[in-house]
Amino acid sequence: MNHQAATPKKIVIVGGGTAGWMAANLMAARWAHLGFAISLLESPQIGIIGVGEGSTPQLKSFMDALGIAESEWMPQCNATYKAGISFRNWSTTPGFTQYFHPFPAQPDDYTAPAFFHNSFVRRKGIDVEGHPDHFFLASYLAKQKLAPVANENFPFEIGYGYHFDSTLLGKFLGTKAVARGVIHKEATVTQVNLNEQGDIASITTDNGEIIEADIFVDCSGFSGLLIQKALQVPFKPFGENLFNTSAVVMPTPIGEQIESQTTSTALKCGWAWAIPLTSRIGNGYVYSSHFCSKDEAETELRTHLGLLDSDVQARHLQMNVGRVEQHWAKNCVAVGLSQGFIEPLEATALHLVQETIQGFIEQYEAGNFTTQHRAAFNASINRRFEAIRDYIVCHYRVNSRTDSPYWLENARNEKLSDSLRNILMTWVGGKNLTEELERQQITGYYPSASWHCLLAGYGIYPTQQQLKPGNDFANKYNLEKISTFIQRCGMNFKPHRQQLAHGSAPAVNPVSM
Repeated sequence: MNHQAATPKKIVIVGGGTAGWMAANLMAARWAHLGFAISLLESPQIGIIGVGEGSTPQLKSFMDALGIAESEWMPQCNATYKAGISFRNWSTTPGFTQYFHPFPAQPDDYTAPAFFHNSFVRRKGIDVEGHPDHFFLASYLAKQKLAPVANENFPFEIGYGYHFDSTLLGKFLGTKAVARGVIHKEATVTQVNLNEQGDIASITTDNGEIIEADIFVDCSGFSGLLIQKALQVPFKPFGENLFNTSAVVMPTPIGEQIESQTTSTALKCGWAWAIPLTSRIGNGYVYSSHFCSKDEAETELRTHLGLLDSDVQARHLQMNVGRVEQHWAKNCVAVGLSQGFIEPLEATALHLVQETIQGFIEQYEAGNFTTQHRAAFNASINRRFEAIRDYIVCHYRVNSRTDSPYWLENARNEKLSDSLRNILMTWVGGKNLTEELERQQITGYYPSASWHCLLAGYGIYPTQQQLKPGNDFANKYNLEKISTFIQRCGMNFKPHRQQLAHGSAPAVNPVSM
């Protein structure tokens, strides 16, 4: 239900890219009919980072909310489907050197209980199958290079994300926002002007224009032009438990078959991603500059890709990992890289953008378009950042690699939150992990299945020598029947490239904004 503002507000978004245009679209969809004036100021002098090219299933809800069909946006953004993420070589435990983090699917309701049971029993020292890849439909779809879009006669909901060219996605969303009435201006901010109360009164551009607004949205990227520089909101770095500071990226050609997964492969001082688009494979190496130089990182990535003697150009990026202490300060809301960044291991960047915008919209309305609920909003977004950070940190903390100081230092890092420490103690102590996650009230960030897949996928169990044969209770689930069930479900899905050629999922009716 929309509230009616006493006076229509003027909103200025500073910065384009995917974050800026997502904000513009959601705000216009919600408030344009109330008379709100929404404009986006984009500097032609500032480039777009353009490497966040994977999403969680939340991006589908964003497109559905705006009534944008996959058949419209996906071809324009070289997009593909994503069933989940494959993690390779993060663990050295035999039988557990790789695992798949699946997005949820309704058929998992029939198979996931067996995984929860087996992982619990195996932690108790009983020799049952505990690897997550045997229990989830998305794992099978990715392995078979099938698109996670079911045939019409398959009556189950399937969660999936996307891969896309982020630069093209930003441009596409820009055209949609302008069509909704958002005013697009090209200029560079040269000055931010504060009033006596410390709020942003206006911004001055390089063409001499002074732009006033009630709300300013900072989408200026890592520079944090409004939230950090002008309003001096402190930044909380995550460097003590997330070591990575840099990335090097380069493309490779796409093959005949297209993967329906992101691949994350652990390397010497970090990890490499592979993201398949219809036009190319996007590759990158996220690493810590404290453990290797940019030249060493580029050489390692080229070696990993078989491009050591290639003239393919590499791009080097610096990352500012952490978050601001307040995402909504005074009359400014930070969205995207200006508010914070958690390395792209689980493709959470756009998820955080979406949650921030939607959360602000809800709290701004709930407070009758005042700052009444600003503190609650900030606390909510900070909890989300912390919860995602802990899940990412866990990937590093439980690694078993010994091939470099980087991985050894990650494995012995004790700079852990109490939340993560309790999760790990619950798992290795053979206790009920779902109950612990619910006690902490964090299943809304990552569900129990995600935590189980991570910890079981690394093989964090008693050693094979310590395991004992199980009784009928331990072996109550028939793995052959589970495998057959998943394979038969898989018959309802097309090869990825065929699905893309056949046409993406149809438009849905936009949900009420």
